[in-house]
Amino acid sequence: MLKVINVVGARPNFMKVAPIVDAMRRRAAEFAPVVVHTGQHYDALMSEAFFRDLGLPRPDVHLEVGSGSHAQQTAAVMQRFEPVVLAEKPDWVLVVGDVNSTLACALVCSKLGVRVAHVEAGLRSRDRTMPEEINRVLTDQIADLLLTPSPDADRNLLAEGVPAERIRLVGNVMIDSLLKNLAVAERSKVREELNVAGRDYAVVTLHRPSNVDDAGVLRGILSALSELAKRMPVVFPIHPRTRKMLAEFGLGGRVESEGGLILTEPLGYLDFLRLYSGARLVLTDSGGIQEETTALGIPCLTLRENTERPVTVELGTNRVVGTDPARIIAEAEAALARPRATDETPRVPLWDGKTADRILDALAASSPR
Repeated sequence: MLKVINVVGARPNFMKVAPIVDAMRRRAAEFAPVVVHTGQHYDALMSEAFFRDLGLPRPDVHLEVGSGSHAQQTAAVMQRFEPVVLAEKPDWVLVVGDVNSTLACALVCSKLGVRVAHVEAGLRSRDRTMPEEINRVLTDQIADLLLTPSPDADRNLLAEGVPAERIRLVGNVMIDSLLKNLAVAERSKVREELNVAGRDYAVVTLHRPSNVDDAGVLRGILSALSELAKRMPVVFPIHPRTRKMLAEFGLGGRVESEGGLILTEPLGYLDFLRLYSGARLVLTDSGGIQEETTALGIPCLTLRENTERPVTVELGTNRVVGTDPARIIAEAEAALARPRATDETPRVPLWDGKTADRILDALAASSPR
């Protein structure tokens, strides 16, 4: 039996780890999962609600790291995670995504000689100003097993000199969570509560420092959202960081008074899935939402200058539009003019809801006999 520490640090990690832990519990004769929550997301709405919605067991260990600079957060995770690894003596530590906890835990294991598997390996934006890009590149260099979501990720790793025997194309585990929970999310009344049921509406998420920590950029995005809100309701679940910066820049009153812009607190996984799965258009600076909208055939505008998920652009569901208000408005109008997606929406190979079991098969195959 393989003991596997599954690390979660921030909200996007939860959707990736939940199906993996569920698969390990189904295959209890082969795997003994341990869940370690670093506490990188410490807000209850950003963390506890996701554990509940996704059916993740309560963490076996909670490091309670909280906020801080990138250096402070990374160092704190390393200091608190090392004793856990030494005590648990796992066969594998599984890290996911590209947050600070991902790199910090991989570094600890690399120094201790403990095998690390990286889920969602090989994604590249080619933008080294993004902290997530640094986390991705460094984690992939030291991980023992690189579990990739799409063929472009394999190509990236091979071009960087990673040996092919360390790479396994397994598919996108976030889509496992999406497909499993679509029907469950139908019980949510969030569309009715926000008065968008049966209507065309847009959903926006915004949290990246490059977008919300610059007053000029944030003001420009808000002006584009205001223009879009004249055409249809725009639902805006506000990330804690974004709310904080809106207040600091004196923009909170403007946003709250904007007609057609519907503000909410951060939503739990099932409520948010129910909300965006019925949207006519999604605008986001998140990576995972680009993938989820692609899987559902929902037009998505990525409010960034690049993406580490180019397959979503290749399929035509996602447009990388940057932060210029005029371009955002033009691309929104173009997306809304296109026919709605049908069941023939192209799908990415292996984004089929069975990635978690392929991950476990790769772990078993890569373990010493």
